Amino acid sequence: MTTAERLAAFAAGASYDDLSEAARNQVKLLVLDTIGCAIGSLGAEPIRYLRAQADDFGGNGSCTLIGGGSTAPDRAAFYNTSLVRYLDISDGYMGAMGTSHPSDNMGAVLAAAEYAGASGRDFMAALALAYQVQCRFCDLAPSEKNGFDQGLAISYSVAAGAARALGVGPERAAHAVALSGASHNPLFISRTGQISHWKGFATADAALNAIHAVFLAMRGVTGPVEIFEGPRGLFEAITGPFEIDWESENLEKVLGISIKKYNAGVHSQTGIEGVIELKNEHSISPGEIERVELETYERAFYIMGGGGAGDKHDIRNKETADHSLPYVLAAALIDGEVMPAQYEIERIRAEDVQALLRRVSITCGDDLTARYPAQSPVRLRIEMKDGTVFEKEKPGYEGFPASPMSWESVRGKFDALCGPHTTEGLRGEIADAVSRLESVPARELGALLGRVEEAS
Repeated sequence: MTTAERLAAFAAGASYDDLSEAARNQVKLLVLDTIGCAIGSLGAEPIRYLRAQADDFGGNGSCTLIGGGSTAPDRAAFYNTSLVRYLDISDGYMGAMGTSHPSDNMGAVLAAAEYAGASGRDFMAALALAYQVQCRFCDLAPSEKNGFDQGLAISYSVAAGAARALGVGPERAAHAVALSGASHNPLFISRTGQISHWKGFATADAALNAIHAVFLAMRGVTGPVEIFEGPRGLFEAITGPFEIDWESENLEKVLGISIKKYNAGVHSQTGIEGVIELKNEHSISPGEIERVELETYERAFYIMGGGGAGDKHDIRNKETADHSLPYVLAAALIDGEVMPAQYEIERIRAEDVQALLRRVSITCGDDLTARYPAQSPVRLRIEMKDGTVFEKEKPGYEGFPASPMSWESVRGKFDALCGPHTTEGLRGEIADAVSRLESVPARELGALLGRVEEAS
């Protein structure tokens, strides 16, 4: 069997019964968090562009658009995944070879589950499967160092998860994986320099491509099933060889997912929490700060600290700001939080935050790098103009797997993000449905998300 065929067999056999009780509860937490992220994005200017296109290309399909309306599965996958990803407050996975946002799978897997009329149990199994596949790629596939973005893993995880949700058998699921992988290999440039809207939409595009591939395979279209090991396949062209024993895999990777506490890149969460703690513990006045020094691990430094993804002190837009450690630390010290309000263009351009972010320096520590990804460690040093120094070292943050968020904390985040777009009653209905997700058909969950517009 080829690697794609082994992955497809694993996908086709994935079952709700394979999930531990802890994993089942975690899936519900992740679904509630993801829905909150999606609803919180409604009304953002770039999201309006996507909604206009979805409406122009045609509605009345079988799959829900969050915020009202319906469309075809691939378009629903693209739009809803863009909603999940846009704010950049969605979940994260820190792998040895890459970072990802596994919640990027939900829009496509839910669309497939709606189309198929899948049960809540089948939706949960398919989503956990997609998380598992994406995370294992992040563990073992060195794609990012070769210039490829996290949407590459989405090509395989969504193909597997959507195939499972649709009940596609292993033979055609292998072709789905092959079609998706052969046709979508996005570049890392989406998250470098002055970052564009595409950062928020790149994985959604990968999800659209993947679910499209699944439907083609479901109808009989074949793909290059040696996509991994064949000539000019993934191993030779992009990643080099890596081995995943799909016959021995489980669905427990959901337990290793981080839920973000703050609206910023996952590699900034510990630093943000740390400076807010210092600010509150010592009543730090931002105007009296001489300099802020953060020492972190290599990946955080590379992505958000100026180590490889472009200058992080030249901040002009939301997309660049939420991937800049200097900006998010400065905003946290001034405002005491980092949420969507910190990315309004007027806030980004304000003199106080622009001045302070230039006093923030980011460095990389070898010992901290050695502790990643088991930890998300930082050292912080804040020097005041009068010479006083405040220091703190932290191994991680609330929401990191070692310090997981409770249902109550996730519900609080959900309510805060959804508040401008929903009634209290509708939020309660959605949260209740998610809390008993195994007994809620996918179409019932979709119908609730389609009512958000009515409560706007």
